[in-house]
Amino acid sequence: MLLPWVSGLGAGIVFLHFLQKLLLPYFWQDLWFLLKVIRCGIRIERYRRQGELVTVLDTFLSHARRQPRKPFIVFEGDTYTYEDVDKRSSRVAHVFLNHSPLAKGDTVALLMSNEPDFVHVWFGLAKLGCVVAFLNTNIRSHSLLHCVRSCQPRALVVGADLLEAVEEILPSLPADLRVWAVRDSVPRGVASLTEKLRTASDKPLPRSHHVASNLKTPSLYIFTSGTTGVPKAAVITQLQALKGAAGLWAFGCTSDDIIYITLPLYHSSGAILGIGGCIELGATCVLKKKFSASQFWNDCKKYNVTVFQYIGEICRYLCKQPKREGEKDHQVRLAVGNGVRSDVWREFLDRFGNIKMCELYGATEGNICFMNHTGKIGAVGRTNFFYKLFFTFELIKYDFQKDEPIRNQQGWCSHVKKGEPGLLISRVTEKNPFFGYVGNKKHTEKKLLCDVFKKGDVYFNTGDLMVQDHENFLYFCDRLGDTFRWKGENIATTEVADIIGMLDFIQESNVYGVAVPGCEGKAGMASITLKPNKSLDLEKVYEQVVTFLPAYACPRFLRIQEKMETTGTFKPKKFQLVQEGFSPLKISDPLYFMDNLKKTYVPLTKGLYDQIMLGEIKL
Repeated sequence: MLLPWVSGLGAGIVFLHFLQKLLLPYFWQDLWFLLKVIRCGIRIERYRRQGELVTVLDTFLSHARRQPRKPFIVFEGDTYTYEDVDKRSSRVAHVFLNHSPLAKGDTVALLMSNEPDFVHVWFGLAKLGCVVAFLNTNIRSHSLLHCVRSCQPRALVVGADLLEAVEEILPSLPADLRVWAVRDSVPRGVASLTEKLRTASDKPLPRSHHVASNLKTPSLYIFTSGTTGVPKAAVITQLQALKGAAGLWAFGCTSDDIIYITLPLYHSSGAILGIGGCIELGATCVLKKKFSASQFWNDCKKYNVTVFQYIGEICRYLCKQPKREGEKDHQVRLAVGNGVRSDVWREFLDRFGNIKMCELYGATEGNICFMNHTGKIGAVGRTNFFYKLFFTFELIKYDFQKDEPIRNQQGWCSHVKKGEPGLLISRVTEKNPFFGYVGNKKHTEKKLLCDVFKKGDVYFNTGDLMVQDHENFLYFCDRLGDTFRWKGENIATTEVADIIGMLDFIQESNVYGVAVPGCEGKAGMASITLKPNKSLDLEKVYEQVVTFLPAYACPRFLRIQEKMETTGTFKPKKFQLVQEGFSPLKISDPLYFMDNLKKTYVPLTKGLYDQIMLGEIKL
């Protein structure tokens, strides 16, 4: 009697397993990932209810006590243990405490390249309860001055290699702003942090200096172009930093991993997901000053790297390197990042081995994120019934001509069908708030959509076009509005247009991104009209953009139009221009290409166009 019953039970289990694989192939992966998300949320909530608010800094200090000798940062062959970073950051805190008194909650701006002192200064200021504003190291002149002013810092700390950029704007900085440089010899008006650190105490500071009153207090300001113009300082709360720091853990990283960070630390990916992620795990990171495709795998082998962070451009650059023996001879098992194309993804795996690509999606200031925990090629994440219980998001219909969501006669937005592209919006609630930007409230308000499906509802507008397929995987399509992405950076079209518009012969400029075969993101293009009786000076246009814009934001192409077409609200039309691209076969207007060797823009001939399309010219 027992044998038939056992056989029947076994057959039933096999059948149910087959049925699950057929109808719910990702059930166990979804469940396991969901349990991790819940576990993280329960831990944060437990700390909150106990009145014990544990921040990323608190986690670091705990590791420094429990594993002081463990390497935390490896940089250019030098190793900095958890204890080393703790003591050096305490020295920083004591310098500011004694020589530039800062109150809890004060803002300090930080302009530094990837180096250990970036972390030392960041943590030292955090130990005083300061909000640290990370400045993009590529910006100069007007943009840099705007960013410094907009976050209203009490002090500015600058790295040795970036001091020249600050000297340019020094006379225009607020008189009460103290500028510190991580260098011995400094110009007048700048204090040497390096000199003061030599004699500063490395004793721990009382926790009362930095203890958080609640997790919604600001921790960092990270500048982002977003979708509404000039760079804005997004508010990163202690809660957001904690959630971001859990990303590596959620993908399966452990304290034994060695994580390679080549992304800039002024971005949330490098600082929060990367450095914060290492702290969450108690792991070691290998920090690189700047990404190098030729040195990448040598570094991975030299330092026994097991995980690296990426953006799509990094994977593409690595695939373009000359092939050599032993490319799969490494210990890398995971890669965490965003923006890699499906074709590059496949080529990367074929060439470099069985590395799990952990693609994710999220905006620095956003209240929504997706994580591709299954490894499905091309997808940025996956949703299901349980996920939407925690994060309410929708994909809605969008009018590309009017550059706004489509609303019906009653004024409500409409959902797109599965398989159709739609604007990603995320419900703003008490549990998923949107903290906005520092300063001008209009910037924050522009990122919100109100009365979307019913009166009174509020959604965060990501500005991104996404597709959800019939298996509930999500795919990134394009960036909408006044921003496009190039070289891993968001480029605000209005900011570029304003810089070009400063030239006395320019009437109007309309900036947008155009697709280039084989390249991630979109290359910048500017459509220009000239003032009456004025002629085009291509050398001056070149000089203007390279002087006042980061290299990645300089328009690669120019189009000279007689008249600028506008929408009903007098905004320059972009949709048709984007569709036409930069082909001299389709466009009768004069076209020009940025030539860095000649330091000017040159006519975009058919031959030059063909070279660009074939990838023979590097953009």
